[in-house]
Amino acid sequence: MTDAPSPTVLATGLEFPEGPIWMSDGSVWLVEIKRGTLTRVDADGSVDVVAECGGGPNGAAVGPDGAVYVCNNGGFEWHEVNGLTLPGDQPADYTGGSIQRIDPDTGEVSTLYEAVDGHGLRGPNDLVFDTSGGFWFTDHGKNRPRDRDRGGLYYAAADGSSITEMVHPMLAPNGVGLSPDGDVVYVAETHEGRLYRWDLEGPGSIAGYFGPSHRGELLADPAGGPLFDSLAVDADGNVCVATIRNGGITVVSPDGALDHVAMPDPLTTNICFGGADGTTAFITLSGTGQLVSIPWPRAGAELAFSR
Repeated sequence: MTDAPSPTVLATGLEFPEGPIWMSDGSVWLVEIKRGTLTRVDADGSVDVVAECGGGPNGAAVGPDGAVYVCNNGGFEWHEVNGLTLPGDQPADYTGGSIQRIDPDTGEVSTLYEAVDGHGLRGPNDLVFDTSGGFWFTDHGKNRPRDRDRGGLYYAAADGSSITEMVHPMLAPNGVGLSPDGDVVYVAETHEGRLYRWDLEGPGSIAGYFGPSHRGELLADPAGGPLFDSLAVDADGNVCVATIRNGGITVVSPDGALDHVAMPDPLTTNICFGGADGTTAFITLSGTGQLVSIPWPRAGAELAFSR
């Protein structure tokens, strides 16, 4: 385990923050799943709502047109346990999941996708754009008192014209990311605590693809029962996975070696990189409703699009 400096708290009182995006003006935009919003945290710590998404906005990314694209999981039942906010089962008012596009200037929210091949999206979770302008996203599914959905990995166009189921079924797929050169896609499964990789041969194209049952290569399956959440990739190709239960960031090297950077919240849910040289990690501590930052020893991989 790597000793990390004490995190700098940038914002508190957030309602289960996730999906951080560092912006060139020094602000961090993120979603608040419980609040149902896309939210801006300015460098001075002020917090403002950019858009009302409804449901459960979960992952966010800047697209080729400068808009913010959001995975909306449709919401949760919520619980307070020992001072932590915890998501629960599918809520009574659930109507489905979706992919949303948000105009960052006006806050206008439009829905791009609600289904694929006639199957409704259940709990879209995280997304990442490639340099062609398409994006990979995961559908985590929803839990109910006696059953749960099986999720998958999808590829879609930013203009709403096409969506393809690439891998299905998966067990609660969560974080998704691309290698620095864009030729590998990574997906973390939450409940199994596993990280998978697929080699790519082009935009939305898995090498040697033989259909949705293409499981990919298991890159990491750590002992001890950590739950993997969302992720980011650094410039050296290390996959930095936010980890629940033993809260922190689990760092998986391209050859599968592991390290762990502890955080003061068992529900550490996401990470992004930013700052002038990309070596500041911005981390969402969702159980306690905080956005924090720490210096990182490596720069984050350059994202396809930014603001």
